[in-house]
Amino acid sequence: MDKQAQANTLHCDLLVVGSGAGGLATAVTAARLGLKVVVAEKEAEFGGTTAWSGGWLWVPRNPLAIAAGIEEDPAQPRQYLHSELGEDFDAALADAYLSHAPRMVDFFQRHSLLRFIDGNLIPDFHGHSAGAATGGRSVCAAPFDGRLLGAHIHSLKKPLDVISLWGMGIASGVELRHFLNASRSLTSFAYVTRRVLAYWRDCLLHGRGMRLVNGNALAAALGASALQTGVELRLSSPVHQLLREQDKVSGALLDTPDGPLTVVAKRGVVLACGGFPHDVARKRQLLTHAPTGQEHWSAAPASNTGDGLRLGETVGGVMGEMESPMALAPVSLVPRADGSTAHFPHLIERAKPGLIAVTANGQRFCNEADSYHDFVSALLRATPAGQLAEAWLLADHRFVRRYGLGAVKPAPMPLGRWLRSGYLQRGNTLQELARRCGINPVALEQQVARYNQQAAAGQDNDFAKGDTPYNRVQGDKDNAWPNPCMAPLQHGPFYAVKIVPGSLGSFAGLATNASAQVLDEQDQPIAGLYAVGNDMHSMMGGHYPSGGITLGPAMTFGYLAAHHAAGRQPDANV
Repeated sequence: MDKQAQANTLHCDLLVVGSGAGGLATAVTAARLGLKVVVAEKEAEFGGTTAWSGGWLWVPRNPLAIAAGIEEDPAQPRQYLHSELGEDFDAALADAYLSHAPRMVDFFQRHSLLRFIDGNLIPDFHGHSAGAATGGRSVCAAPFDGRLLGAHIHSLKKPLDVISLWGMGIASGVELRHFLNASRSLTSFAYVTRRVLAYWRDCLLHGRGMRLVNGNALAAALGASALQTGVELRLSSPVHQLLREQDKVSGALLDTPDGPLTVVAKRGVVLACGGFPHDVARKRQLLTHAPTGQEHWSAAPASNTGDGLRLGETVGGVMGEMESPMALAPVSLVPRADGSTAHFPHLIERAKPGLIAVTANGQRFCNEADSYHDFVSALLRATPAGQLAEAWLLADHRFVRRYGLGAVKPAPMPLGRWLRSGYLQRGNTLQELARRCGINPVALEQQVARYNQQAAAGQDNDFAKGDTPYNRVQGDKDNAWPNPCMAPLQHGPFYAVKIVPGSLGSFAGLATNASAQVLDEQDQPIAGLYAVGNDMHSMMGGHYPSGGITLGPAMTFGYLAAHHAAGRQPDANV
């Protein structure tokens, strides 16, 4: 090898492609196990989809739950997965996950800067399924001090602007309730005032907020831990080819700001590129509701274009198959001042009392308080063949000022810009609103009258809204009406936001074994190649049994991949 070639070659033990939770969890674990690790990220910022996420992980029997006295038989979460996944239940992957996910949480609590807070009151999505729990299976990244990243804080992807307040992340749970109650409670008003003032102080001193929460805290803590353990993080460095030596993946070719770079990775390559939510060709192939590949609007970063999947396929990896290739979520299209469009994921307000969702026929089509994945699945089923899937979230004035609606923030934030842009539609009467939205006005009035009658009684006889623990915890326990998820729509003017099918990311990915090794057409591992996060075919088989079933497996199988690459048992002491 000549001197020029040597100058453009980097040697390491493990190359990780992608810097979301899956990739960074792999990198931190591998570095703690003594490997020299390089992380290649194609964007100029690290954090991937994780940095925009809620930061929740589904981890049954996790250490925080056990410390709180919540102990359950291991058979219970396994039964829940089996009842939810049915024929898509993969015993090897499920058992590996349920066994090692709690160990993964303990590992990061002991060997990284990442800390977790419990979600012991958060139920599984489907409370009527066998093995479902009403809590004790969730953890979330604890708030993180961005100053611990030093100068690297400016390389961390910021929270998604349309779901934050002036770019400030708001933690779910108690903090979010304070923000929703700021105009009704002096305690909440004082809390919000302190948070906002601290945020603007940080912006003046540091150029951005330093109290990081949710997925931004998760990405930051993992990034800081990676840097602390000697991981080399290379940004703006997309991988365009995998290298093989004697049937083993041995590295990759990168395009870097300094030119082409060959990375030789003795222990292999881990693909963690975030799946294919913005790969038009792959969406056209796999999504029946997106015949051109354009009719699906993901809230994931635009750079998630299926790079890892294509790289894996070039060396023999195969894509798994599933009925629902996407982690579905209803999305509204938010016009930005620069002419671009943001994709707002509707995850929270649908369960609050005083909102319904209807299609153009003026009829409800589902339980609005069900999970985002279930909501879009119902919309797709309700859409006649050949028609675009779309619906409207409708609420009255009281609701919008109390909870907001999509990108529209609650009082005291103004509504004018949203009305002027057309994102938010308003009518003094239901008929006027229906005409503005192209909804059948007679049918809508009849639907709202029926819904109001049921809300007053506290019983949704059509779709059982508020019938499960998950519905109720997402509602409002202080609701004046009997059902925490229902209230009449009766205080005009009335408002609506159009929603379309979208996702939080993709489920379908490269088939792997329980060590996250990528498999070929004969179900044999491809030596030196791993896939984690949304590049790995989801162990949930296209189902969505609970919140956190993306980040939980992403970090757990990253943890397992690192141990396998290091030749260590995952339960060995570090």
